[in-house]
Amino acid sequence: MVLSLRVTVLGSSGTYAGPGQACSGYLLRSGAATVLMDAGPGTLANLQEHVALDELDAIVVSHAHPDHWLEVPVLRNALKYVVQVEGIDLYATSETLDLAEKLCYHQVRPTFRPHIISDRSEFSIRDLSFRCSKTDHPPETLAMRVDANSASFGYSADTGPKWSVDELGSDLDLAIVEATYLEREAPSDSVHLTAWQAGTMARNAGVKRLVVTHVQPTGSPAAAEVEATEAFGEPVQAAKPGQTHEV
Repeated sequence: MVLSLRVTVLGSSGTYAGPGQACSGYLLRSGAATVLMDAGPGTLANLQEHVALDELDAIVVSHAHPDHWLEVPVLRNALKYVVQVEGIDLYATSETLDLAEKLCYHQVRPTFRPHIISDRSEFSIRDLSFRCSKTDHPPETLAMRVDANSASFGYSADTGPKWSVDELGSDLDLAIVEATYLEREAPSDSVHLTAWQAGTMARNAGVKRLVVTHVQPTGSPAAAEVEATEAFGEPVQAAKPGQTHEV
């Protein structure tokens, strides 16, 4: 089997980073592309353990909540003033790009080339093809399917239970799905998933391998693994910084 996509966890804490953790961030590497998907606080340091900053082809951000993108202005400073690289594509929702412009003193360009993405947006970064799906989460939040040759990967970003993984297709080789709560803890009006819901929707969508993420620092990734595994019917891992999944 030829491996065409590697997904490395840079951070997986929900809301804020716990000790030894970082907020949401994933490094996607294929034969031709190096992409940062979400850039929560703490992910920039972890990113540099795997690639040099001038190796990045693009950054893709799911939504405007700060635990998913606040390293972008810091990364812009590093690229502009130290690494001296320009023209890196930045794909994000309109709201996220507006906030980035403000925090970068309206100088996102020329370091980044901003692109607005929304529900059903499709775009390519070298040999990676992306398709977006709006989730059940405020503000506008985009789950993403990524295809690389014969490999398929899905990322739920943040979502409540009114969205489902099958919106990304029924043939995902790997899905990383948020599991902020355990079933017994979830608020009745939650805009996040439980580990049970993550496992159930991944099973119903025919996902081959499931990783759960976005567990809050006050929660238990081990307990999320157990609950999601029971619902999914196959072993489930909790995302941890440094973990690489080959698709």
